[in-house]
Amino acid sequence: MGREGQGVAVSRHRYQVIPRTLCFVTYRDQVLLLLGGPHKRIWAGLYNGLGGHIEPGEDIYASVLREVREESGLELQRVTLRGIVHADAGDPAAGILFFVFTGEAEQQNATPSHEGALEWYPVNALPLERMVEDLPTLLPRVLKMGPADPPFFAAYRYDADDRLVIEFAPAPTSSAGTPALPR
Repeated sequence: MGREGQGVAVSRHRYQVIPRTLCFVTYRDQVLLLLGGPHKRIWAGLYNGLGGHIEPGEDIYASVLREVREESGLELQRVTLRGIVHADAGDPAAGILFFVFTGEAEQQNATPSHEGALEWYPVNALPLERMVEDLPTLLPRVLKMGPADPPFFAAYRYDADDRLVIEFAPAPTSSAGTPALPR
């Protein structure tokens, strides 16, 4: 098929998405959060997970491992895709598609980066009022997921009053009535 056959050149007029990763790193009953530095263009002074943009030629899995390593110095174990979110920020030409992961750290010695300070929080004492606006909904849901739970699918949009609206797709089920991934 070749590069031309992928159709990028003829699809430039279509809606585009910016791919990103978001990872919640855990160690036992704690989760690592990044407090955005005061210099950050977005999310300064707010807690978020670790992650960022996907580089050209990089797969999603390699991206999440790289971003966590760059932002914390940690190498992850048992990295699991937890969900895929399409965020419509009101631009008719582009949105954001982010892949939500969990990953387990073997130790808590995280090294902060230029992105901000790193802090471990018990999962039952999260600083919900100081988080990026979607995390009070997203993070508890992700942390409750079991090892065999299928990824969730969600869409974010803003209403007429510029308030975030989060919609989770119903979990697909198999013929046996158990959650299953769509084919």
